[in-house]
Amino acid sequence: MEVTGGCHCGAVRFTATLPEAPVPALDCNCSVCRMTGFLHIVVPHEDFELLTGRDSLASYRFGSGTAEHLFCRICGVKSFYQPRSHPDAWSVNAHCLDAPPALAIEPFDGRNWEAAKANLDAQD
Repeated sequence: MEVTGGCHCGAVRFTATLPEAPVPALDCNCSVCRMTGFLHIVVPHEDFELLTGRDSLASYRFGSGTAEHLFCRICGVKSFYQPRSHPDAWSVNAHCLDAPPALAIEPFDGRNWEAAKANLDAQD
C-alpha cells in the first residue's frame, strides 16, 4: 500500500510503500522516542522516496552516533530517520502519515538497545 506523509509545516514530504494492514510498528522506550512520541514503521530504502524538503532537514546524533535523527529545521518534526537497528531502511513515524493504516504495535526496549536488537534479530 502506498502512503504519504511529512512534517507539520509541509516542507518535508515523502511517499512510502508499506505491507498490507495491519502494518508492523515498533513503540520504543528509549529517551528520544519516549520524549517525542515516535512510533516506528520500518521501510526499506527502496520503498521510500523523499519528495520535498531535503534542504529543510537537520541531523542529530547521540549515544553511539550510528542513528541519524533527521528533523525539519522549520517546524522541528522528525517524520523519518535512519535507525541503527535497520541500516538498510528508514524508520517512518506513523504519526506523520497523512492516512495512517491499521498498525500491529510491538514494544521495543530501546533503553536496553543491544538486548532488544538481539531479540528483534532472533524473530526475523
